[in-house]
Amino acid sequence: MAQEIKNKVAESKLVTLDLQDYYIEGKRSQIDVAQWLEEGLILREKSFRQAVNSFDFSAFKNHFVALHCSTDAIVPVWAYMLMTSKLEGLAQEIVFGDLQQLESFLMRESLRRIDISAFSGKNIIVKGCFEKPIPSSAYVQITQQLSAVANAVFYGEACSSVPVFKKSKSG
Repeated sequence: MAQEIKNKVAESKLVTLDLQDYYIEGKRSQIDVAQWLEEGLILREKSFRQAVNSFDFSAFKNHFVALHCSTDAIVPVWAYMLMTSKLEGLAQEIVFGDLQQLESFLMRESLRRIDISAFSGKNIIVKGCFEKPIPSSAYVQITQQLSAVANAVFYGEACSSVPVFKKSKSG
């Protein structure tokens, strides 16, 4: 008599959390302030203002925009403020930093909106394979959030997960 094959993964009480579900869709762009600096290093206020004022920021309508400087120039904060004032009302979000920092910011904002109580007392597996650019900081943040309410947190796939956190029996 053949023994019935059981799918232990399907029968487990693991809840899968896929960070891709929290990825905010939209066009990502960055603006490099170095393009308006003399030799990429020196900010001269008059020429900088003229360059920023004549730049067509409308190309960034509905984009998530990262403002950064690709050189070692010391850029005064007001320069980023000026650029932000031109993007305000056009861009969906504006951050100081590169595209990686933009991605971390967007994911952080998205994860903050999770109703974490839905994971209370459960065994959660945070999916490890993804197609979208999920920053490592998102895994740190979701672990922080889940460890406050979950019974256990794992990383990977149900068939080959890595234990990350398990609530102690005394607490």
